[in-house]
Amino acid sequence: MEKVIIIAEAGVNHNGDYEIAKRMAVVAKEAGADYVKFQTAVPELVMSVFAPKAKYQLYTTSGAESQLEMARAIHLSLDKYKPLKAFCDEIGIKFLSSPFDLTSIDVLAELHMDYFKIPSGEITNYPYLKRISELGTPIILSTGMSEIHEIADAIKILTAGLLTKEDIIVLHCNTEYPTPFGDVNLLAMQTIGKKLGVAVGYSDHTNGIEVPVAAVALGAKVIEKHFTLDKSLPGPDHKASLDPGELKELVQAVRHIELALGSAEKKVTDSERKNMVAARKSLIAACNIKKGEIFTQNNLTVKRPGNGISPMRWNEVLNTTAKRDFSADEIIEL
Repeated sequence: MEKVIIIAEAGVNHNGDYEIAKRMAVVAKEAGADYVKFQTAVPELVMSVFAPKAKYQLYTTSGAESQLEMARAIHLSLDKYKPLKAFCDEIGIKFLSSPFDLTSIDVLAELHMDYFKIPSGEITNYPYLKRISELGTPIILSTGMSEIHEIADAIKILTAGLLTKEDIIVLHCNTEYPTPFGDVNLLAMQTIGKKLGVAVGYSDHTNGIEVPVAAVALGAKVIEKHFTLDKSLPGPDHKASLDPGELKELVQAVRHIELALGSAEKKVTDSERKNMVAARKSLIAACNIKKGEIFTQNNLTVKRPGNGISPMRWNEVLNTTAKRDFSADEIIEL
């Protein structure tokens, strides 16, 4: 199958520290991810002073600060993204970042990323979608908190510009941190692909790595997962992220599933062919049989090894005559 794109989502887990952001790129590279992805925003353009924190953010950050104050505290300035991409290029991992406002779109457009990654919260943001549609860069679109008609509307806006459906990969997603397993609804990923005629993937917010691995088995072309250097760091997303060791386990598991999916043709593989003689069975003499005796249900049996006459020929061999003497447990020959 085509190689699954694995996006290691650093997000804002750098806590606004450029050196931590660089370290996260190194960790993503060491884990074997294809991309490390950040989040680019001008906090004042993304949220008003009245915007409340999400409930999960209140579990991990102070309730005394607003969402805007929280975003300012972990903000990485726009002038850091160009050198950050250059650093990613230098160490050999591809760079992505999700813009959250029009200014950030323009900043990232100058970096010539392989994809624009649209976060779930922007799926109903018409001016935002229109601006991205005019750039012609392929899209990865997350769909947390959305209905299928909203996804269709977003795709319609994107394809009204320079993009086609072939330029868009839609990620099924649930925007809760962590997502309860009962709310994942992973089969909806396949529904999106069938109903909207697009390639699909999965952006995961569950604990652990089982669900994204299952998504690969169901046909995901892209897997995205948050990671952190340390789950105990302050900030809204660390506790629902993978640590470096878990990220490496996820990448390995996805690559194993890619190999395991293999071919749709049911056939004997090279690895198992050598075991056929030891595991299959043949027609065997159940007792000593003299030349000229008739083969019957009493003097024939089925045992390993499998390099003799197949037991599927049982009825063909019954009532025929032994051409020579056979000792008990000897493979029958005709």
